[in-house]
Amino acid sequence: MAMSGTYVAEVPLKGSAEKHYKKWRNENHVFQDAVGHHIQGCTMHDGDWDSHGSIRSWNITCDGKPEVFKEKREIDDEKMALTLKGLEGQAMEKYKKYEVIYQFIPKSKEGCVCKITLIWEKRNENSPEPINYMKFVKSLVADMDDHVLNGQNKA
Repeated sequence: MAMSGTYVAEVPLKGSAEKHYKKWRNENHVFQDAVGHHIQGCTMHDGDWDSHGSIRSWNITCDGKPEVFKEKREIDDEKMALTLKGLEGQAMEKYKKYEVIYQFIPKSKEGCVCKITLIWEKRNENSPEPINYMKFVKSLVADMDDHVLNGQNKA
């Protein structure tokens, strides 16, 4: 079993890459209203909701289990990409490095894809590969599609 790796997946989405990126970049604190089965809460520790370098903790459900994921966020407006670098939480107990990059790429007038890149390094040989976390982020992106497309915002 590998001690480190990179998973890459593309999730097809309806609507423009710009619209999806804007929602993920600026309004991610309302995700719990749209995908409460994935995200139950979010706490800001440093920075603002839409700022580069902000630090926040997410209360999530992965594989039916509640977890906390504390991350530092990086923003690349030119590439329409967001990087979440893991700092603390259940994932960081298993991995020295855990980074998720969400990049929104135009494909047509009616759609785009979210390219998800998960970069990881295990803490030890007994740690599992983060296949469950990749499934989680793919499902999260797919489930956010209708929320973004319809412009729903319950906050």
